[in-house]
Amino acid sequence: MASNPHTVEEIFKDYSTRRIVAIRALTHDVDKLYELYDSGKDNLCLYGHSNKVWEVTLPSEEVPANLPEPTLEINFARDDVSRKDWISLVAMHRDSWLLSLAFYFGFHLNHNERKRLFGLINTLSTIFQFVTNNKPIKDMPTIVSGSKFWGSTE
Repeated sequence: MASNPHTVEEIFKDYSTRRIVAIRALTHDVDKLYELYDSGKDNLCLYGHSNKVWEVTLPSEEVPANLPEPTLEINFARDDVSRKDWISLVAMHRDSWLLSLAFYFGFHLNHNERKRLFGLINTLSTIFQFVTNNKPIKDMPTIVSGSKFWGSTE
């Protein structure tokens, strides 16, 4: 996958992969994610990377010029809300960041290409819809052979 996607297809593949990774973190790996919370750190973020790996880390001091600034959400209100609501909040923030990232990568696209990209993204449920079970069944990722994760990037 391109490290800096340029075409509609590359951008959508990057978006889809990062989305599936975030869904895995918020569903299949949710206990591990919840344990990574550190109340001593205020600005933890969940990152779903295009290499199919997720991590929880502090944002870099200076956001690389090739990425929009991430939304800080992991520690946000965690102790003040139920686990289910916390997961929903994290999902909403991930949706926002992924859309921002996709359209940042698509800054050079023309009107029709942006419209096509937006249409492709809209064929998928949001991460929030997925983790709150407000999703079509066909959008459910599947888990194959232990810890390997393969999901539909549609």
